[in-house]
Amino acid sequence: MRHVVFVAPFAFDTTLRFVDAAADHPNTRLILLSQDPLEKFPPELRQKLAGHWLISNALSTGHLIEAIETIHHQVGGVHRLLGTLEHLQSQLARVRDHLSIPGMGFEATENFRDKARMKNVLRDAGLPCARHRLIQQEREAHEFVDEVGFPVVVKPPDGAGAKATFSVDSSDQLHDVLRQHPPHPQRPMLVEEFIQGTEHSFDGVSLDGKLVWHSMTHYLPGPLEVVRNPWMQWCVLLPREIDDPQYDDIRQVASDSLDALGMETGICHLEWFRRADGSLAISEVAARPGGAQISKLISYAHEMNFYKVWAQVMIDGTFEVPERRFATGAAFLRGQGSGHVQRILGLEASQQDLGPLVVEAHLPRVGQSPSSSYEGDGFVILRHPETEVVRNALLRLVSLVRVELG
Repeated sequence: MRHVVFVAPFAFDTTLRFVDAAADHPNTRLILLSQDPLEKFPPELRQKLAGHWLISNALSTGHLIEAIETIHHQVGGVHRLLGTLEHLQSQLARVRDHLSIPGMGFEATENFRDKARMKNVLRDAGLPCARHRLIQQEREAHEFVDEVGFPVVVKPPDGAGAKATFSVDSSDQLHDVLRQHPPHPQRPMLVEEFIQGTEHSFDGVSLDGKLVWHSMTHYLPGPLEVVRNPWMQWCVLLPREIDDPQYDDIRQVASDSLDALGMETGICHLEWFRRADGSLAISEVAARPGGAQISKLISYAHEMNFYKVWAQVMIDGTFEVPERRFATGAAFLRGQGSGHVQRILGLEASQQDLGPLVVEAHLPRVGQSPSSSYEGDGFVILRHPETEVVRNALLRLVSLVRVELG
């Protein structure tokens, strides 16, 4: 029986799906380490755990080493150390290195976490990505703009999920952003060119340094535009035709990128752009599953549980390539106005038009506060064997349904 430690600082719904999958994995005793007390986790999950450790700061490398070192000695060795939170990956890697636990080490992890370092590695390998500069003072940002022009993107080099990410169109706007998030040597900011084109993601599974499976995602529209327009309802589409020749170039670039960054065994989420001239550029790569309900969408596209697949890859280092049976998509519902959710319009019409395609729906509740997440206040997942049917249905849904705040 193998002992696996999962670090989940808080009992977030998305995290719990991965914790539950690891707890259910065969021949595994799962120990959960969190800042939240055990009572915050679902009773059915608590029954599956081999143990729970409460830690005051689950993002502190020192605290993690102290706790996991104790667990390591008590159980006679930790087989794997897991965690899906992006901002936790570097700390977990340091603990693995310190205790010789198998898995991605710190040097490779930093290639994925530090976006400036990531782009340097990719450019050194001859791979296409946005021009960028890591700045420690505002003057350097303006010098970079003089070279590439507006618009540019400003973000922290260790950011994730478009959080604290700004699209900047003018010198005045750049000054305002850097006044709110001033760069300095201990906390630099990353400025990069804004790539014009359609935005996509690439999710993949690697075993022993080889990319063995992939999935594609189309954003309608891209996350940066969604962040800039909080009222905008948007969609994620997973086409069925992931092996279509139109994706030949990104499959090769993604594989080469993972090689350059040091991916051995794990799951990746790569954001990329297709420019108007057909060329592509990598935005960033994460050594974890994608957000925006992508794990659920992959599950529905293959009629399997991708969370359990993640546990199999991360704990056993094995993977069975599934059959892609459907195109799937998620429409994200976002409140219009300000205040709390007052009403949801268009549900009857959308149910009449699109009901047979719906496989899951989480609708906003009247009275709830609007979400601060770019995923919005609710979502609807659609599925059909034909990609264009799903694409058209997603766009129809976000045009029919309206969440009003007040």
